[in-house]
Parts: sequence; C-alpha cells; structure tokens
Amino acid sequence: MKNFFGNHFRSQKNLFIGVSFYSTNTNGEISHRNSWNGPMGVLYRQISPIGDPKLSVVPVLDKWVQDGQNVNKSHLVSVIKELRYFGRYKHALEISMWMTDKRYFQLTYGDVAIRLDLIAKVHGVEQAENYFNNVPRQLKSLQIYNALLNCYAHEELVEKAEALMQQMKDMGLARSILAYNALLNLYLKTGSYEKMGNLLHEMEEKGISNDKCTYAIQIGAYAANSDMEGIDKILSRMETDPQVMDWNTYSTAANGCIKAGLVDKALLMLKKSEELILTSRRKSEGFQHILTQYAAIGKKDEVLRLWELYGKQCKVYNRGYISMITSLLKFDDIESAEKIFKEWESQDLNYDNRIPNPLISACCSIGLFEKAESLLKRVIEKGGKPNSRTWHYLATGYFKHNQMQKAAEAIKEEISVAESFSKLSKDCLAACLEYLKGKGDLEGAEEIITLLRDKCFLSVDIQDRLLNYIKDGESNSQLPIEILADALDRDEETS
Repeated sequence: MKNFFGNHFRSQKNLFIGVSFYSTNTNGEISHRNSWNGPMGVLYRQISPIGDPKLSVVPVLDKWVQDGQNVNKSHLVSVIKELRYFGRYKHALEISMWMTDKRYFQLTYGDVAIRLDLIAKVHGVEQAENYFNNVPRQLKSLQIYNALLNCYAHEELVEKAEALMQQMKDMGLARSILAYNALLNLYLKTGSYEKMGNLLHEMEEKGISNDKCTYAIQIGAYAANSDMEGIDKILSRMETDPQVMDWNTYSTAANGCIKAGLVDKALLMLKKSEELILTSRRKSEGFQHILTQYAAIGKKDEVLRLWELYGKQCKVYNRGYISMITSLLKFDDIESAEKIFKEWESQDLNYDNRIPNPLISACCSIGLFEKAESLLKRVIEKGGKPNSRTWHYLATGYFKHNQMQKAAEAIKEEISVAESFSKLSKDCLAACLEYLKGKGDLEGAEEIITLLRDKCFLSVDIQDRLLNYIKDGESNSQLPIEILADALDRDEETS
C-alpha cells in the first residue's frame, strides 16, 4: 500500500457526471437561484412533492404547457440535475424524454450523457448500453464515453469498464482525469489496490494531474486499510493547496481513523471538516454527514452541539432530520429522537418514510408498540403512506415479542406494498402461517398465501405446498419455513 500512489498533486475542477453544480435544500425546495424565482420555480415546486417514483411527473409538465406557460430548456436541464442529486432518477428521466418527445429540444453532449446515466439507474446497464450504441456518431463525445464508464464503475463491472477504457485509449479519448477517477474509484470499491497503483503510475507517466477527487479516492484506499501514515501523507500534500481541500476530505480521513480505532484522531479530523463546512456551498450535506460520524465514535455531546450549529447556519430539511434521528438512535435515545421527529412534523416538509421508519424500528425492537403504533397513526393522519419497511419493522417486532395476531396483520400489510419477495422476513411469515393454522384460522392463513400469489411472489407449486400445510390436520407436510426457503432459492435463481 505504501508506494502505489503517484506524485502529481496539482488541482483540477471535479467534472464528474452526476455531480450537481446547483445549491439546493435537502427536501428539494429551491434555495437561492435567482433564475428559479419566476415561473420555472413554480413548476419545480409542483414537481418536487411527487416523491413516489411510481407516479409520473409528465401530467404536470403537460398541464403546464396547456395552461399557456413557457418552458425553457436550460431551466428544465437544471430541474433534471436537481432531481438527480436527490435520487429522483425516474422523474429526471421522464423530463429528459419529455424535452425531446414533446418539446423537440435539441440535445447537447451533456444532455445525452445525463440521459445515459439516468437510463442506467432506472432501467439498468443493458438498456444504457443499447442507448449508447444508438447515439448518433456526431453526439458520441468524450462525455458520453465517460458516462458509460461511470455506469460500469457504479455497478462494479470491472471487465466492461476496463474494456471501455482501453477502447477510449485506442481512440485517444482517455486523456482526462474523469475517466481515470472513475476507474480508480471502481478499483477502490472492489479492493483492487494493485490495479489502483498501476493506474496512478500510468497517470504520472502521462502527466495527468490529480484533482481533489483523485486524492479522496487515495485517502479512501488508505482508510480501507487503516493506513494512517498513508492518509497523513496525502493530507499533507493536499493542505499545501487549499483549492483541493473540502470538508469531505477530512471526513473520509476520519473514517479511516474510526476504522483503525483512533477516536481522538478521528475527532480532530471531524473538527477540521467542520471548519470547511462553514465555507462550503452545500453546508447541509456536510452537517448531515458529520452528525452521523460523531455518532459513530460515540460522541453524543458533539452530535447535539453540531445539530444546534446546523440549525443556526441553514434551514434543516428532510435529510438533516434523517441524519439526526438515526444518530440519536445509535445511543438508544428514543426520547430525544422522538423530539426531533416532532420538530420535523412541525416544519410541514414533504413527507418522507425515511424519517419515521428508524424511530418505529427502534420502538418495535424493544417492545414499545404503543409508541410505534402512535407514530404510525400520526404518519397516516398527515397523509403519509407507510411503505414495506414500516410494516416490516412492525411485523418483525410483534413476532419477536410473541404478539402473533398483530404480526399476522402487519405481515399482510407488508406483502401488499412489498416490491420483492426476497425483502420479506421469511421467519416472521412462516411463524404467522403456523400461528394461524394452530388457532384454526385457516381463512386468515389462506389470505396471506393469496396475497403472495397476487403479487406473483410464489410459484403455483409453492402455493400448493403452503396450502397443503394449512389444510393438513396432522401437520405431516413440510413446515412453512422450509417451503419458503425453497421459494427464496428459486427467486434468487431467476433474479
């Protein structure tokens, strides 16, 4: 590990596909962009609350035009980037497609690269490859190749990424830091440190200078190996050039310290990170991340202090509340987490399942079902829709504490909104079927099996075997847990 990094440390701007250059608040509301204060700001505020990816934003766009409002391509591109930043990939792709299908706007190289990235995230790499292959030759720029390379790197498709990189080299396109950073990050994620070293040596030979992303990847590699000497070496080089330093650099270094068990040094890194957050354009993102790191090293006082500073420095939106609630729950402080939840409720922000779910999970794990049920009731009263995780936490909690009738009701709700059979708790599901059979509630047990069938989670064979168990008075057939294990194996084989 010690000597595999290159020696070029001049800074360049990070131009990665996927990095948003727009300052936003964490619930997607528009912040200080003056160009969004007019009609396009109104349009964005109509799109932003549609958080469910199953719902389309196209009707909102169509109605906007029908009402006689103008649409500006540059503003739509800004909305797409904003939605991408918040993981709203399906909606971002819908707007990208609408721009050309309904408004006939011409695509730039950047537009094509972003669309390719969105296709990969929404429909998978194979569909992204199909799109890439059909891009007109005159639009197949370095940006498009970099976008596909990033897709391969994100999915950890090492062979495909390396083959594409070689193709780019053969075409004379692999001359920017972007492609090298994508491949370096892939090697970091897959633990291929020798390949990292070779690639960094190649960059050095070609005179391709490191940017702050390259440095961050190197720090990440040293951190993964708890190599504090290596981290210090990179930091000392970076600290000579403030342009390549940001809060995330010290945050990554802190992770390495935490992994190595060096709590005091991690604390020092986090303090330095805080200083840079205060001068960052994206303060919220920094505060959210550092909160969870203070919690990881058991510094509750620092979590509370930083939360207070966070509120003074910028408005807190959904992601901030998620970070604070999950941080407090690391200390098993349900009472304080509930206070933060109540504060979130009072802000009347867009509903987000990720806020009540951790608190419901924590309550269920220790048997505080009255509190968990109260939280669920409040969520529903405010128009929220509990998702499969909400019901999963309740079902497994009831099961753990032997409240089987409630577990059976919760498992029905979970199945009704679940997207995958593999995410269901097989132990809980099997126990509910056994419980209902034992109390003679064959109708209730058959209802669960019917729900599984209607969601196409089970083959006909598995359904029949479960029904045979339910109807077998002697209980000589296979137990539900054994049958469901077979169903899971088949599900994994076909996925």
